[in-house]
Amino acid sequence: MRLLLDTHVFIWWDEGQGLSVKADQAIQDADQVLVSAVTGWEVAIKAALGRLRPRRTVMEAVDDCGFEELPVLLRHAERVRSLPPYHRDPFDRMLAAQALVEGLTVVTRDAVFRRYGVRVLTA
Repeated sequence: MRLLLDTHVFIWWDEGQGLSVKADQAIQDADQVLVSAVTGWEVAIKAALGRLRPRRTVMEAVDDCGFEELPVLLRHAERVRSLPPYHRDPFDRMLAAQALVEGLTVVTRDAVFRRYGVRVLTA
């Protein structure tokens, strides 16, 4: 299984809290766990606004957890254009596009991903 972690799931994993037993086990057993550059962008913005206080950088956490970085590619951006306006959050829309283009399952608690036809594993 190839997983893409939603930002909140990535943070919870790194902090060791908040995930369901099923999601936690799936992440441990996955063939590939990806963290999007979008997550780095979202964390940086929220940290700069004082809404989030990460204990380390996203890159440090990705490396330490053995996850892989998923860059934002032009094909991902093009896929966003064709998504219905179910969600106004640009971070989640890009994650949905990346999951669709790359054939990934998103680990999240945000039900809107299913409306896009994205495979979801509930966190």
